[in-house]
Amino acid sequence: MFDVAVFGSLFLTLFVIMDPPGITPIFIALTGGRPARVQKRMAFQAVCVAGGVITVFGLLGHQILNYLHVSVPALMIAGGLLLLLIALDLLTGKTDEPKQTKDVNVALVPLGMPLLAGPGAIVSVILAVQKADSASMQVSVWAAILAIHIVLWLVMRYSLLIIRVIKDGGVVLVTRLAGMMLSAIAVQQIINGVTQVVRGG
Repeated sequence: MFDVAVFGSLFLTLFVIMDPPGITPIFIALTGGRPARVQKRMAFQAVCVAGGVITVFGLLGHQILNYLHVSVPALMIAGGLLLLLIALDLLTGKTDEPKQTKDVNVALVPLGMPLLAGPGAIVSVILAVQKADSASMQVSVWAAILAIHIVLWLVMRYSLLIIRVIKDGGVVLVTRLAGMMLSAIAVQQIINGVTQVVRGG
């Protein structure tokens, strides 16, 4: 009742797209300066949000996109623009939002979505669920989805050790670097979406 090839293929695909090592500096930048308890909660919330979004789109993805008349490239461009706004905040060091509101927003947006549950991950899961035409393949697909979310939680949970080592000055540096990385990811996502629109047209 388990297809190792299907599990391995989807797990590796999601690992590359969701990029647990790459999320570490961004998580540190977005959560730096908060109590460890809050940071742990935010890591868990972000993974839960990403898992919820991925699950919903895995089960109802095509129906949702068709009902809203939203194409995958449009989803990619919108996600890229949202990430670009977050990246600009990190680069300029804006901290205008109230602390509690910021805590909630960071866990939900951009960490949960679109950083973790972005267009690439959503599309990969939709396709994997569609192709899984047996019970064993379905079990393997959902096991891979669960496994990558456990990995993401562990990576973010233990990145808090890095925060303790680098202190506040290091967090500021990492924040600027994360802003640059995130802006590049955002621009690339927008380019990919526009390219798909042009090819489709």
